[in-house]
Amino acid sequence: HGMGVVIGETAEVGDDVTLYQGVTLGGTSLNKGKRHPTLEDGVIVGSGAQILGPFTVHKGARVGANAVVLGEVPAGVTVVGIPARVAKGKADNEQPFDAYGVSGGVKDPVERRVETLLAEVERLTQRVALLEGELAALRPEQRTSLHVISGKE
Repeated sequence: HGMGVVIGETAEVGDDVTLYQGVTLGGTSLNKGKRHPTLEDGVIVGSGAQILGPFTVHKGARVGANAVVLGEVPAGVTVVGIPARVAKGKADNEQPFDAYGVSGGVKDPVERRVETLLAEVERLTQRVALLEGELAALRPEQRTSLHVISGKE
């Protein structure tokens, strides 16, 4: 076990589990029965974490980098530290996990620009309406209106 991810022979790994580099799913005894952990679906294990023993890390749990987990981890919680302890439960509004480090709170630059342009069009439309109102008040005999040409005409 010089390097890489180590998965013990009785370990079980569910679907959609992410194991980063240097993770160990190890045993704590030489018994012939179940001696390695079970990771249920959607578990995320950070770099260098050690999960040691015949217990379950339940669905959607997260294990922090370099944590040493020695017992059961409830569903949807994050555990960190040595020995690992619960840091927080999963918030209902928490963003889904993205293994490729895409910033969740950052909008697409094209989307931001389009929103800026739409806001500017709205501001200018209101300004034109105001100026038309002022012009109509100065010359009540002339009625002016803005004719917007759309791409559908």
